[in-house]
Formats: sequence, structure tokens, C-alpha cells
Amino acid sequence: MGAITLGLAACSRVDDGGNGGGGDGGGQADTGLLDRLREQGFVNVGLANEIPFGFVDGDNDPAGQSPAVARAVFEELGVPEIRANPVAWDGLIPGLQASQFDVIAAGMFITPERCEQVAFTEPTATSPEAFMVAAGNPHGIRHFTDFADNPDLRLAVLNASVEQDYAEHFGAENLELIPDQTTGYELLESGRVDAVSMLSVSHHYLLQDRGGDFDVTEPFFPEIDGQEQKGWGGLCLRPAETALLEEMNRVIAEFTENGRLLELGEEWGFTEADLPDGTTTAELCEG
Repeated sequence: MGAITLGLAACSRVDDGGNGGGGDGGGQADTGLLDRLREQGFVNVGLANEIPFGFVDGDNDPAGQSPAVARAVFEELGVPEIRANPVAWDGLIPGLQASQFDVIAAGMFITPERCEQVAFTEPTATSPEAFMVAAGNPHGIRHFTDFADNPDLRLAVLNASVEQDYAEHFGAENLELIPDQTTGYELLESGRVDAVSMLSVSHHYLLQDRGGDFDVTEPFFPEIDGQEQKGWGGLCLRPAETALLEEMNRVIAEFTENGRLLELGEEWGFTEADLPDGTTTAELCEG
């Protein structure tokens, strides 16, 4: 990762969706967390309704690439069920810290500032950036710099996301901070914004799911200080849960080696190009 700094809305308050939580917040390690999850038979996961990384389907069940990985990992660890706790994007880390759920399964990118607040597993997927725009891309939007060059253009980004920080880094000022992907889609549909910034795979899957007279621009990885910003997402735990993190990383390594990680992502539009390339969480946390 480059030198970009991520702002997190750590004071946000979120609802626990009625499923309860677990663990001990950010304090002393709960060495029995995995045993407790096995005993209760499920783990609560936080997600932010971003298709196809992590969202709630029509039956209110967790769906998407990140929950699929979480479900498979915990099945291997003897926990047969995951339960969804949907919150706004900027409520994910506060919700984990407040023990409203035990795992974030939202495809959250691993960044140095986030590493100070949560513990990430090893990477499970990546995707380049893109913009969803009106059909034909009437404003010729290709990059975050286009919004700095034309301040009248309005861009929707998830609050506390890497896209928000990319936009601000490149000088975009006319930003609409949104809590979830659906809000961005509706703002674009109503003409209140000119583009929505998210990962390319998110846009394509949303259009496949909902349709609409929109286009998705060519995917790209922004460059900052000459370095390509190729972000990697992983599952998140509270920092004290070192024993559980070690077990989850063991299973993720097996899935990466035997091809299961690819199988879990293919349903959601992820390809071999989106799989881990050997970059480690320790390297991403260092920046």
C-alpha cells in the first residue's frame, strides 16, 4: 500500500441487528472464543450490504464473497453457521470493538490505520476500482482526478472507505458520503450524483442484480507517489483474538493452496486474478 491515510468513523454507533455479540471488546484475550462459538453453533458476522463482497440476501442470510469465505472457514473450525449483522460501512469497526459481532466479513481492505484497530486475517481477495456512471458516460469520467478538474461533478463514496480517501487525495471536493451501496445506486438513478465509486466487481454484480441504464468505467488501480494502490481484503477480528486468528489463517492458507478460495469467490464474480498474490497482511499493515 502507498502513503494514503484512511479516516475511520470510530465514534459511530450501530445496531446489533438483534443477534447479540460476543467476545470481550478490545481488552483481554478471550482464549475460549472458538470453543464458545463451537458450543453455541454460530458466529455473528458484521457486513455492510455491499454486493458482492458482503450483503444480506432476500432471506436475511449473509451472502457474498467474504461471508462465503467466513462460512467455509468456520465450518472447518467446527462452527456450522454464520449470522448476519448488517450495519453502515462506517459502523463495522465500532461494532466489532463493541462486541456486537465477532467477525467482520465485508471485504474490508487491509490498511495501516485499520490494523491499529482490528486484526486482519491474511488476504482473501482484491479488485480494481471503477465508477458507475450514466449510460454512455456523458462526462467522460475515468479517474478521481476528473472530479478535481470539474468540481461540478458529484461523486458518491462510502463513508470511511478507501474510495473516500482516494477521492480526497486526488482533490475531489463535491462528495456525497453514503452508508451503503444501494444508496449510491439510488442517488445515481435520481441524478443527484454523477458517479458512484466502488470496486469494479461490486458495480458489475449490482447491475447484474438490479439492472439500470448505467455503465461501469474501465477498472484501474490508482497510483500514489508512483505506487499502485492494489488493496487486499480480509476478515477482521478484535486484536485480542490471537488464537482464533491463527486458526483462521491456517484454514485460509489451505483454501488458497487447494483452490477452494477461488471456488468460493467464483459465484460472486471473482476470478483467479482477484486471488492473493503472496502479499501478506503484515506488509499491508506496515504500509
